[in-house]
Amino acid sequence: MQAETAAPLTADQVQRFARDGYLVVEGLLDDEERARHGAAVDDAVAYRTAGDDRPVADKTVYEQSFIQCMNLWTDHEAVRPLTFHPRLARGAAQLLEKPAVRVWHDQALYKEAGGRETDPHQDLPFWPIRPADQVTAWIPFDGSRRGHGAMAYVPGSHRVGLQKFVDITHLLHPEPYPVMDDPKIAGIEPVWVEVPPGSVVFHHSLTVHLAEPNTSEAMRRVFCIIYFADGCVRAAPWPHITVDGQGIEVGQPVRGELTPLAWPRPAGDLPPTPTRPGPKTGFR
Repeated sequence: MQAETAAPLTADQVQRFARDGYLVVEGLLDDEERARHGAAVDDAVAYRTAGDDRPVADKTVYEQSFIQCMNLWTDHEAVRPLTFHPRLARGAAQLLEKPAVRVWHDQALYKEAGGRETDPHQDLPFWPIRPADQVTAWIPFDGSRRGHGAMAYVPGSHRVGLQKFVDITHLLHPEPYPVMDDPKIAGIEPVWVEVPPGSVVFHHSLTVHLAEPNTSEAMRRVFCIIYFADGCVRAAPWPHITVDGQGIEVGQPVRGELTPLAWPRPAGDLPPTPTRPGPKTGFR
């Protein structure tokens, strides 16, 4: 079934996402799409990281968690059809229960063999955008399994009023805030998620999530797209590549060529290359 004509998410799926803050959707990418999009992201990551041959042990703590390459859609046209994939964007709009969504940014998160865990955290405290109407599509090109950097989610954590900054870079705070011990979610066991190839996991920007180390011998190849409801505004002055890259001031709607509409869009329509593609790396 072509993505453009595939059925929307069901009411039950939307309700489960509202309850749990994450949702596994199987079969969103067929084998051909998965291979094509995976190869495009592989090429883009290889281009961005060319010349960096450091072993994992020589990298910073944050870099040991994953190789992060942001805004790949802006300068790698072959990645653009995945970032603006209509089935993914439509699903994000349904889960947020909003008529239109934009792309905050995309990012490859490739966890190397021997890569460390990703510390438990929420996404929204990293981003100067409000209200909390964002959802991430987490796409493991080879599927997700334990021992290979699998993800876990704390069900319902997006609904308890928790918004804590956790310095997963370990640069500002060598010992990040122990969010799993926060009274608002203490006692809720994280759910480890394994998904078959072709599946996508959506999670809310306030859902606490984490990843285990990659103890396998293979790269964990994951691509993420963060969508936000059209109408969100820049809510704080701290720097971020998305708002700073297009001169958006505090209180202004987040709109521009770096944050184009992802849904709705005419079938087959992709945004043009930005005239100012902006920084390629940054603090999430």
